[in-house]
Amino acid sequence: MNSHLLIETRGPWSGGRECASFVRDAAALAGGGHPTRLFLIQEGVLGALPGVLPELTDFLDTGGQLLVDRYSYRQRGLNEEQLVEGGRLVDMDEIAGNVLDATVKVVWH
Repeated sequence: MNSHLLIETRGPWSGGRECASFVRDAAALAGGGHPTRLFLIQEGVLGALPGVLPELTDFLDTGGQLLVDRYSYRQRGLNEEQLVEGGRLVDMDEIAGNVLDATVKVVWH
């Protein structure tokens, strides 16, 4: 079975409802039994602060994996202690490997 990698570049303030909707789409995929990773990068990392993007709770509860770009997170003055529970900081090499994997369907938002 193919897995999914959804990449969110816009945050809850810059992307508005579209950001939350994208996370709900990721939760629907994960809830449907599809291995799903959501990668937050650029302004999207702000959604990984506790309480900022409540839709992440549903995503994580359905078995989705939340990946957060370490560089973008630190660039905004944030540290790992501020990361929402269930999130994991990652470097771009891990994401690049997923993007190049033919069994991974990638959606960039």
